[in-house]
Amino acid sequence: MPEPLVAGRSIVTRRAIVDIVRTAVQGSYGVTGFSDPSFGRQLLRWVGLDRPGIRLTTEGGLRIDLFINVAFGVPVAEVARQVDSAVRYSLRHYVGTEVAALTVHVDGLRYEPNAVERAEAIERTDAADKPATTSESSGNQTATTGAAASRKRKPR
Repeated sequence: MPEPLVAGRSIVTRRAIVDIVRTAVQGSYGVTGFSDPSFGRQLLRWVGLDRPGIRLTTEGGLRIDLFINVAFGVPVAEVARQVDSAVRYSLRHYVGTEVAALTVHVDGLRYEPNAVERAEAIERTDAADKPATTSESSGNQTATTGAAASRKRKPR
Protein backbone atom coordinates (compact mmCIF):
# COMPACT_ATOMS: atom_id res chain seq x y z
CA MET A 1 0.00 0.00 0.00
CA PRO A 2 1.47 3.40 -0.99
CA GLU A 3 2.34 5.83 1.73
CA PRO A 4 0.19 8.96 1.90
CA LEU A 5 1.79 12.18 0.75
CA VAL A 6 2.96 14.42 3.55
CA ALA A 7 3.05 18.13 3.03
CA GLY A 8 6.57 19.38 3.32
CA ARG A 9 8.63 22.44 2.90
CA SER A 10 11.55 23.12 0.63
CA ILE A 11 13.99 25.95 0.85
CA VAL A 12 15.51 27.46 -2.27
CA THR A 13 18.46 29.76 -1.83
CA ARG A 14 18.61 33.21 -3.26
CA ARG A 15 21.64 32.24 -5.32
CA ALA A 16 19.75 29.32 -6.89
CA ILE A 17 16.94 31.64 -7.97
CA VAL A 18 19.45 34.13 -9.40
CA ASP A 19 21.17 31.32 -11.33
CA ILE A 20 17.84 30.12 -12.76
CA VAL A 21 16.90 33.65 -13.79
CA ARG A 22 20.35 34.29 -15.30
CA THR A 23 20.18 31.11 -17.37
CA ALA A 24 16.69 31.94 -18.62
CA VAL A 25 17.70 35.47 -19.62
CA GLN A 26 20.92 34.43 -21.35
CA GLY A 27 19.01 31.87 -23.38
CA SER A 28 16.59 34.47 -24.70
CA TYR A 29 16.89 35.74 -28.26
CA GLY A 30 18.35 39.23 -28.61
CA VAL A 31 19.94 39.54 -25.16
CA THR A 32 23.64 40.35 -25.42
CA GLY A 33 24.36 40.58 -21.71
CA PHE A 34 23.59 42.15 -18.38
CA SER A 35 24.31 45.67 -17.23
CA ASP A 36 23.92 47.68 -14.06
CA PRO A 37 23.52 51.45 -14.04
CA SER A 38 24.60 51.82 -10.39
CA PHE A 39 28.22 52.94 -9.99
CA GLY A 40 28.52 51.27 -6.58
CA ARG A 41 27.44 47.92 -8.01
CA GLN A 42 29.85 48.38 -10.91
CA LEU A 43 32.69 48.74 -8.40
CA LEU A 44 31.56 45.63 -6.52
CA ARG A 45 31.37 43.75 -9.81
CA TRP A 46 34.85 44.95 -10.79
CA VAL A 47 36.22 43.61 -7.49
CA GLY A 48 34.34 40.36 -8.06
CA LEU A 49 31.86 40.60 -5.21
CA ASP A 50 28.70 41.12 -7.25
CA ARG A 51 27.15 39.83 -10.44
CA PRO A 52 25.48 42.37 -12.70
CA GLY A 53 21.97 42.73 -13.88
CA ILE A 54 19.66 41.01 -11.40
CA ARG A 55 18.08 42.51 -8.31
CA LEU A 56 15.95 40.15 -6.27
CA THR A 57 13.70 40.92 -3.32
CA THR A 58 11.38 38.57 -1.49
CA GLU A 59 9.36 41.07 0.52
CA GLY A 60 5.73 40.88 -0.58
CA GLY A 61 6.41 38.02 -2.97
CA LEU A 62 9.21 37.40 -5.42
CA ARG A 63 10.15 40.67 -7.15
CA ILE A 64 12.82 40.77 -9.82
CA ASP A 65 14.46 43.69 -11.64
CA LEU A 66 16.53 42.77 -14.70
CA PHE A 67 19.00 45.13 -16.38
CA ILE A 68 19.93 43.87 -19.83
CA ASN A 69 21.58 44.95 -23.06
CA VAL A 70 19.85 44.09 -26.33
CA ALA A 71 21.39 43.44 -29.73
CA PHE A 72 21.08 46.29 -32.20
CA GLY A 73 18.44 45.70 -34.86
CA VAL A 74 16.09 43.40 -32.94
CA PRO A 75 12.70 44.57 -31.67
CA VAL A 76 13.30 45.66 -28.08
CA ALA A 77 9.71 45.12 -26.93
CA GLU A 78 9.70 41.58 -28.30
CA VAL A 79 12.99 40.78 -26.53
CA ALA A 80 11.56 42.13 -23.25
CA ARG A 81 8.41 39.99 -23.67
CA GLN A 82 10.55 36.92 -24.41
CA VAL A 83 12.70 37.52 -21.31
CA ASP A 84 9.61 37.99 -19.14
CA SER A 85 8.06 34.78 -20.42
CA ALA A 86 11.28 32.77 -20.10
CA VAL A 87 11.95 33.88 -16.52
CA ARG A 88 8.39 33.27 -15.35
CA TYR A 89 8.32 29.83 -16.98
CA SER A 90 11.69 28.80 -15.54
CA LEU A 91 10.81 29.79 -12.00
CA ARG A 92 7.41 28.12 -12.24
CA HIS A 93 8.97 24.95 -13.66
CA TYR A 94 12.06 24.59 -11.47
CA VAL A 95 11.03 26.21 -8.18
CA GLY A 96 7.25 26.02 -8.33
CA THR A 97 6.69 29.65 -7.43
CA GLU A 98 5.04 32.56 -9.18
CA VAL A 99 6.71 35.91 -9.70
CA ALA A 100 4.88 38.83 -8.05
CA ALA A 101 6.64 41.49 -10.13
CA LEU A 102 9.16 41.28 -12.94
CA THR A 103 10.61 44.45 -14.43
CA VAL A 104 12.90 44.35 -17.46
CA HIS A 105 15.11 47.42 -17.86
CA VAL A 106 16.78 47.65 -21.26
CA ASP A 107 19.88 49.59 -20.38
CA GLY A 108 21.40 49.78 -23.83
CA LEU A 109 21.77 48.46 -27.33
CA ARG A 110 24.91 46.62 -28.32
CA TYR A 111 26.08 47.14 -31.87
CA GLU A 112 28.72 44.73 -33.09
CA PRO A 113 30.11 45.94 -36.43
CA ASN A 114 32.11 42.73 -36.93
CA ALA A 115 28.90 40.71 -36.81
CA VAL A 116 27.30 42.99 -39.43
CA GLU A 117 30.37 42.75 -41.67
CA ARG A 118 30.38 38.95 -41.34
CA ALA A 119 26.68 38.79 -42.21
CA GLU A 120 27.25 40.97 -45.29
CA ALA A 121 30.19 38.79 -46.34
CA ILE A 122 28.05 35.67 -45.99
CA GLU A 123 25.31 37.27 -48.09
CA ARG A 124 27.86 38.19 -50.79
CA THR A 125 29.27 34.66 -50.75
CA ASP A 126 25.80 33.14 -51.00
CA ALA A 127 24.96 35.43 -53.91
CA ALA A 128 28.18 34.44 -55.69
CA ASP A 129 27.52 30.73 -55.17
CA LYS A 130 24.02 30.87 -56.63
CA PRO A 131 23.91 30.21 -60.37
CA ALA A 132 22.69 33.03 -62.52
CA THR A 133 19.34 32.30 -64.07
CA THR A 134 18.34 34.00 -67.25
CA SER A 135 15.29 33.44 -69.29
CA GLU A 136 14.89 34.23 -72.91
CA SER A 137 11.54 33.62 -74.41
CA SER A 138 11.26 32.40 -77.97
CA GLY A 139 7.80 31.18 -78.61
CA ASN A 140 6.77 28.61 -76.00
CA GLN A 141 10.33 27.58 -75.01
CA THR A 142 12.36 29.08 -72.15
CA ALA A 143 16.13 28.64 -71.94
CA THR A 144 17.42 28.56 -68.38
CA THR A 145 21.02 28.22 -67.22
CA GLY A 146 22.29 26.74 -63.97
CA ALA A 147 20.61 24.29 -61.60
CA ALA A 148 17.13 25.29 -62.69
CA ALA A 149 17.73 23.81 -66.16
CA SER A 150 17.56 20.26 -64.81
CA ARG A 151 14.18 20.98 -63.27
CA LYS A 152 12.70 22.54 -66.41
CA ARG A 153 9.61 20.86 -67.80
CA LYS A 154 9.45 20.07 -71.45
CA PRO A 155 6.53 21.60 -73.34
CA ARG A 156 3.88 19.20 -74.56
